[in-house]
Amino acid sequence: MADDLLILGHRNSEWTGLGPILEEDIAFSSMAQDKIGQAQALYQLLHELGEQEPDTVAFTRNANQFHNSQFVELPNGEYDFSTIRHFLFDTADQLRFDMLANSSYEPLAKVARKVKGELKYHVFHANTWITKMGAATEESHIRMQHALNEAWDYALGMFEASEHEQQLISEKVFEGEAELKKRWLGIISPVLTKATLTIPIESTWQPIYGGRKGMHTEHLQPLLDEMSEVFKIDPTAEW
Repeated sequence: MADDLLILGHRNSEWTGLGPILEEDIAFSSMAQDKIGQAQALYQLLHELGEQEPDTVAFTRNANQFHNSQFVELPNGEYDFSTIRHFLFDTADQLRFDMLANSSYEPLAKVARKVKGELKYHVFHANTWITKMGAATEESHIRMQHALNEAWDYALGMFEASEHEQQLISEKVFEGEAELKKRWLGIISPVLTKATLTIPIESTWQPIYGGRKGMHTEHLQPLLDEMSEVFKIDPTAEW
């Protein structure tokens, strides 16, 4: 979860100064800050469980040591792809944190309850632009549908189950990826219908897994090199 948020936060930050309109430039920059802050909170929980300091975990690992889904590391592309990814990821993320707000692991539940307000705004923003661009003009509809088709199998990879999933479910830490995916499909389907966009036929779905186990695209390591460049100049510096 923390790796997903850190990597997508970095990708969203790449729209700073490049958004199609000023308001969107600001919106993506703000959401990037939120995501990186959420990642930091989760890395801090890991640190309390024995992992290294959050900055060390975030900025000193190589690509094969990251557990983010491949979906979040893909380049931003045009604004249509970034908006589709924003919608698909943030809807799933809101549902994930809603579930975790009731987790038996209270430190995680506390973080989840804290960030739910931020995620509500993210999903509202995504839904607004999906419906606007999906049904605006013939060109925008075609571009959004193409972006959805391109993103779909990667998006399904968000729900790759951990090898410890059954233990997490039995101990009521998390309800599981299958349940999350089910709820996600139920939420995104009516929004996409309103946007005149169509989910690919289920028989064609080929979820792209591997990210949770350290298998990544060629895009992740260059992103990490850029993201950690300043930190590696002086890892002992205090910011």
